[in-house]
Amino acid sequence: MKKNNIVLIGMPWSGKSTVGVLLAKSLQWNFIDTDLLIQSDTGKSLQQIIDEQGVENFRQIEEQYVLSIHPEKCVIATGGSVVYSDKAMEHLKKLGTIAYLQYPFEEINRRAKSVDERGLVRTKGQTLFDLYKERTPLYEQWAEIFIECNQQTHEQVVANILTAFKKKLYN
Repeated sequence: MKKNNIVLIGMPWSGKSTVGVLLAKSLQWNFIDTDLLIQSDTGKSLQQIIDEQGVENFRQIEEQYVLSIHPEKCVIATGGSVVYSDKAMEHLKKLGTIAYLQYPFEEINRRAKSVDERGLVRTKGQTLFDLYKERTPLYEQWAEIFIECNQQTHEQVVANILTAFKKKLYN
């Protein structure tokens, strides 16, 4: 299996979907958003699935969807909670280069809209800051490319990913 995909990981509101579409266009590759895949397949929002089936079941559903994809020349935007599954992350690492879209908490918090309807995979009472503290080490563990996004336009983030990806490819 060739590693000819780019996988975007990071917190919700880090721009994985938006940047992913722009990146795919610039590479002339396909684009997969695993959250949209789950929603279109189930006919439910992520929040509905979490409300009806719970966080643990949602994580298993997400893992199964990730394990089911085998794209080539594709930009893959993942759900922010995918890093909880070693199985899913190992699969994604075999498929492509993992790029972590990094933002300081203050910026994620500023961008966060409709936290309760977003489909955030979190336990009862867990704040956005708790989630950030819990997930950041996981994103860092899996990332092969670190993209500092703060104070950058989407276009600048895309350019930074392309530069880092090419550097990784040819080194």
